[in-house]
Formats: sequence, C-alpha cells, structure tokens
Amino acid sequence: MPVQYAGIKKEHEAVRGRAGLFDVSHMGEILVEGPTALAAVDRLVTNDLSKLEAGRAMYTVCCNAEGGILDDLIVYRLGDERVLVVCNASNRDKIVAHFAKNLSLETTWNDVSDAWALLALQGPNAERIMKALGAPEAMLALPSFHVARANLAGVDLWMARTGYTGEDGFELFCASDDAVTLWRSTLEAGEPHELQPVGLGARDTLRLEARLLLYGNDISEQTHPFEAGLGWVVKLDAGEFIGRDALRAIKATGLTRKLVGFEMTGRGIARHGYPIVARGVVVGEVTSGSPGPTVGRNIGLGYVPLALAKIGATLSIEIRGKLVDAVVVSTPFYKRKR
Repeated sequence: MPVQYAGIKKEHEAVRGRAGLFDVSHMGEILVEGPTALAAVDRLVTNDLSKLEAGRAMYTVCCNAEGGILDDLIVYRLGDERVLVVCNASNRDKIVAHFAKNLSLETTWNDVSDAWALLALQGPNAERIMKALGAPEAMLALPSFHVARANLAGVDLWMARTGYTGEDGFELFCASDDAVTLWRSTLEAGEPHELQPVGLGARDTLRLEARLLLYGNDISEQTHPFEAGLGWVVKLDAGEFIGRDALRAIKATGLTRKLVGFEMTGRGIARHGYPIVARGVVVGEVTSGSPGPTVGRNIGLGYVPLALAKIGATLSIEIRGKLVDAVVVSTPFYKRKR
C-alpha cells in the first residue's frame, strides 16, 4: 500500500466524512482449527477467549513470559472449531513462531497470510457502499466486532465489523486471487458515495486521533499492557496464559509510568522519538505524533512518569533543539458520533 494516493489530509478527511478503502493485505493471518482451537489460542493471549462465541471477534494482546507485549491482535471465531488470528505485518514471523511453539498438539494451524487478502472499508458511507456491492440487510446490520461469511461482487469472503480508524466500517478477508476484483468492484460501487483509496499516511493519522496504538511505536516487548492503557484486555483471573504471573506481579507492584496523550500548545509537531521534557529533565520520548486533521491540533502519545500522567500536566517536546510547550489531554483525541 502506498503512503498516499491523493494526499494524506484529503484521504484522512474522506474517511472521516465519507469513506476510504485500504488495502491492508500486508497484515498477518494465522488460522487455527480443531476441537481445542479456541482454548489453545486463549493460552497465548491476555483476554478471555472462553467468552468468544462463533461469529464474534475480540481485541487482545499476546505477551512473553515477562509480560512484554509481543503484539496486539484481533481474534475472530469463525466457527466452533475455527479461529482466525490477525497480527501486525512486522510481527508476522515472530507471532507465527510463537504460535508454532506454544499451540497444543490437538490443533492444526496454518500461516495463511500469503493466501488471504484484506481490504478495509471505513467511514460514514461504508454501509451504503456495502449495500451497493450487494450485501444483504443481515450483513449491513452486523454489530461491531462480529464476523460473517458473505459473497460480494462474486467474491466469497469473511466480512467483519472491525477497523483501525475510529470510524464505522468493515474489513473484508478474501482469497488473494480475488483481491483485485474486490478492490475494483468496491471502488466502482463507492464512486457515487465519494469513496477514496487511502494509503498508510492517513491510516496513521486516523488511528492516532482515535488513540489506536501502533506496534513498534506505542507498544513493544519493552512495554506491558497496564502502562499502555490496555489493562482492560488483561483478564488475570480467567485462566492460565503466557505472561500471567509477570503481569500479576506488575499490577501488584504498581505503575511507574503511563502512556499519555498530549497536544502541542506551542508551535511545532511532535514526531516519534522526540524527547519529552519536564522541569528541564528528559522524562520520556514521543511514541507517536502528527497533526490531527480532524481535531485541528498537533497531537501525540508518549510514556511519562506517573506524576506527569494527569490531565492538564504541562510538558515540553524537544523539537530540533528547541523546547515547545505541550499539555496532557484526555484521549481518544477524536471520537465519532454514534
């Protein structure tokens, strides 16, 4: 996927106001099958998959034994004995190896990343475009974090009400050989609804406004879920999983730092890696930062000591040797109207 087609700001605004189509086929997919498929995957993630019914999806993280985040994932239960795990492209080899090492022998699994394609249709007009593609009413009524089998434009696919933009929309999993047909058909169906193809640049600004974390920037093996604000996906009492003992100890000890959102009050754009300064001392670094086209402010994320993690705390961001004022704000920076 290119960084941009028609310009990052234009594509960002298209998704917020109308609709955008992303080719995110670079994502990794692992298909786990067998009577114990769900239980086997459950042991590798922090959330409680035992509650996941067929046709539903769940956001979670996968940790190492020390509680560090190996990746954040979405787990889709496609059937009673069929589970799809979607991981970040940069972590595909690591997660495949981790699953291969730790999945139970009663399950079969396959890395289907190269065989499957993934398109994401996001924005207020997504439902109208799906209808124009031939999606039945039952598919259009699919609730958030649900998944169902469908046929659109002659392409058999899995249709999920998920995304990475902060907008309503759908993610479409199909065979790689059908991706071009589905892409072109969706763009054609979306033309009356001002559908815009969108690249990686706007994908980043959209997810940042919605405070959706980026692996390798905001989370990594050097961070744990509690300090990243992902404690809600950690179910310590739901059963055994890799990293549970370490996370239990971390929670008992308490946090020393926290990932916060900030906006620039001075003139400047915070970028990944820029130092965060308080009272003349470097206290952290920016993990993500960019202009927020919808919110109209320059925004960012970064880890700071707990004492500085309160709304209204003042910070400075070092930008090319100069300190520029910033303030900690509540997140998400943007939340769509329901």
